[in-house]
Amino acid sequence: MIALKSAGGWLKKVFGHLSMPTIIIGGFWILILILGVTRGFSLGGMLGETLARFGRWGLLVLAMVPSIQSGTGPNFALPIGICCGLLAIVCAIEFGFMGASWLIAAIIMAIVFAIILGYLYGRLMNAVKGSEMVIATYTGFAVTYLFCIVWMAAPFTSPVMGWMLGDGLRNTLALSSVGANQILDNFLKFELFGVTIPTGMLLVVFLCCLLVWLFFRSRAGSAISAVGMNPMFSRASGLNVDRSRVVANIISTVLAAVGVILYGQSFGFTNLYDFPLMMAFQAVASVLVGGASAQRAKVFHVILGTMIFQGLLTNALPVITSMVPAADLPEIMRLILQNGIILFALTRVKGGLKQ
Repeated sequence: MIALKSAGGWLKKVFGHLSMPTIIIGGFWILILILGVTRGFSLGGMLGETLARFGRWGLLVLAMVPSIQSGTGPNFALPIGICCGLLAIVCAIEFGFMGASWLIAAIIMAIVFAIILGYLYGRLMNAVKGSEMVIATYTGFAVTYLFCIVWMAAPFTSPVMGWMLGDGLRNTLALSSVGANQILDNFLKFELFGVTIPTGMLLVVFLCCLLVWLFFRSRAGSAISAVGMNPMFSRASGLNVDRSRVVANIISTVLAAVGVILYGQSFGFTNLYDFPLMMAFQAVASVLVGGASAQRAKVFHVILGTMIFQGLLTNALPVITSMVPAADLPEIMRLILQNGIILFALTRVKGGLKQ
């Protein structure tokens, strides 16, 4: 009886604060899973693919937490961090790293690049207080196209990246050419009740979630949260508001840079040019679906929202296609479902940010 009461109290504490939209979207995902089973899909296969997509997107969505907590809102400039990660990927290939050494080298370089650009981006956010989300979106777009010039003009010479004729890098780079195909996904991978568990990938994602959770319980993290809740009071209390916002955006940019490396190695290839352009919208939608707002976000919102959002995108399309077969339906349904959830999530970003 005591155990049941404890379990009931824990469930109430965890799920009692979920918003109605989160419950509705989560319920829709569960309905899709049930329909999938009735249509002959393997429940283990659907859940396994959801876990794989959760691992690919986990750090990209986690990058939202520091920026939201600091008061600069959802990081619509996520492409800045993603471009840093892509630059690290191509540099690691150019320098001849292979396998696990490629992964380590790419992550180290991505962190260095992201710290530099994250600092500059944080300074920009301090200069445009009150218009962060709008400026961030256009900044992300601008940086993406700036890096398009880099991909065309930088003197990379590796034959696995360049076009056979002409200059510049290919749009799609196969990471299997450097032995970096699903390194983390296959590390300690096992199957449980028909569900394939990408252990290495999940360990990295949950470790980063733990580090972010611990950081926001430290003095520096608490200062960032205080700045996000009430900048004027924080400034009067002696906190350096601008520095806290810069630190938060550096962390966000670093998480995005490392996240795209995990994303690429899981798929076995990575894309350049306009690939980062719309990534921020899926990441923002995920954290908002998980229950975050434009002012407050927790690691729990990241885990829940990423699982629900990616679960829907993964499972809904094949299930609906099996019910209404049509040649062009999968792509049409993907766009409707993805953009519909993103639109719904963005309607939860109400008003402006406190200054």
